[in-house]
Amino acid sequence: MAVENVGNGKRAAVESMFDSIAWRYDFLNHFLSFGTDMLWRRRAVKMIGKHIKPSSILDVATGTGDLALAALKLGPSKITGIDISEKMLAIGREKIRKKNADGRIELLKGDSENIKFPDSHFDAVMVAFGVRNFSNPLAGLIEMCRVTKPGGILMVLEFSKPLSFPFRQVYNFYFFNILPFFGRMFSRDKNAYRYLPDSVMKFPDNEHFLALLSEAGFSSPLQKKLSGGIASIYTGIKPAAQ
Repeated sequence: MAVENVGNGKRAAVESMFDSIAWRYDFLNHFLSFGTDMLWRRRAVKMIGKHIKPSSILDVATGTGDLALAALKLGPSKITGIDISEKMLAIGREKIRKKNADGRIELLKGDSENIKFPDSHFDAVMVAFGVRNFSNPLAGLIEMCRVTKPGGILMVLEFSKPLSFPFRQVYNFYFFNILPFFGRMFSRDKNAYRYLPDSVMKFPDNEHFLALLSEAGFSSPLQKKLSGGIASIYTGIKPAAQ
């Protein structure tokens, strides 16, 4: 099912799409990024640790739980992951069980734009490669700000668009030609890996996303570009007075 132009049905379309590719999701992430996605997650977790030693963490759009597992290095008492795809969550729960981490990580079905936790509940909130799939990115950021404790941190790891020549041209060729070809071949979903580059191109990255963080209520928004600008780590702090 194509995700573009679905309007208010985007949430259901994204849920269906990720359910359909869940069985190949981890393999394709590592294969198509040459393993760089794992490095990016480790660096993203370190960015959280530079600001705070969190006891409670919310991982939004957790997928199969890779970011939640990486965040165990921060030593939290509890990590809660939420995602709209039950099939992704099922794979994540099995991975967590095999790593004997099910006592510290809990994965729940949940919507990023209607988070079922009270205000100021988590020391840190994080999301990797999920914000561009939100029906309304600003609404999701506002919700994440709401559940973050004053003084707590939001970390967003997301794809961005490299700007320099010739890296931009090489990146675009890979992203629009090679990646969809292998994605279709291995996942058997002809739309999912066409949706990926389209969603990245439409995502408000760089200074536009920093502005969204401020609009959502976060202070001191920062961006750290990774791998020549292929991905970025964004952070924002919930003001103590909020």
